[in-house]
Amino acid sequence: MDLKLDTSVADGYHSGSQSARVLTENWVYNNMFCPRCGNARLEHFENNRPVADFYCSVCGNQFELKSKNGVIGKKVPDGAYDTMISRINSDSNPDFLFMGYSLSSMSVNNLIVVPKYFFHPDIIEKRPPLSDTARRAGWTGCNILLDKIPIQGRIRIISDGIISDKDEVVNKTVLSGNLEVKNIASRGWIFDILRCVNAISENVFTLEQMYAFEEALSRKYPDNHNIRPKIRQQLQVLRDRGLIEFVGNGTYRKVM
Repeated sequence: MDLKLDTSVADGYHSGSQSARVLTENWVYNNMFCPRCGNARLEHFENNRPVADFYCSVCGNQFELKSKNGVIGKKVPDGAYDTMISRINSDSNPDFLFMGYSLSSMSVNNLIVVPKYFFHPDIIEKRPPLSDTARRAGWTGCNILLDKIPIQGRIRIISDGIISDKDEVVNKTVLSGNLEVKNIASRGWIFDILRCVNAISENVFTLEQMYAFEEALSRKYPDNHNIRPKIRQQLQVLRDRGLIEFVGNGTYRKVM
């Protein structure tokens, strides 16, 4: 994997955004393997495809690239809000590749993959509509809130210029499939409880520590008056999916 961007492919482009798109997409095409199955390369869809940028010819998974000059922040701008919500609810969205690159060094510094089953309406922030004087007046975009995605769904491929082992990336992506939940409401609960588990610094934690999140969960789910039973239920789900182990006496151990 060569972290350098091939500047020659952007010759003739005068728009900064078009040049960046060509540079980063060319890098993915020439350097990126499939995080799902480990196939050596990703194929490029034709331009202006409405759903995805790349696909794997072996496993068939699709990927959309979001790139930024600089550090990948907590939120990433995306397209139309209603379109994104519709895609999430229909499970038609692709996996996402989030890239941070440097125009000064012409290199890729950070790259993570987020499998599509980690997307939930909670992580999509609605931006204010464009003003009446804008060319697309009333159009409403969105931001993807990366910091709301559990760490198990933000799988690092490149971290500050350090390339992760390919087999490790594929293994983490495959294991993250244990968290795939088709039902959107159920997906929200399991990820909320997983975020609570992740917020506990100790590897071994107790049910009482989880109950400390009861108030915050009650605010988010005001119609649910059985938060503690729900916490216990979702911990059992995480246990059954191999994320945690129950070690007895209201105590759990993190596995993944």
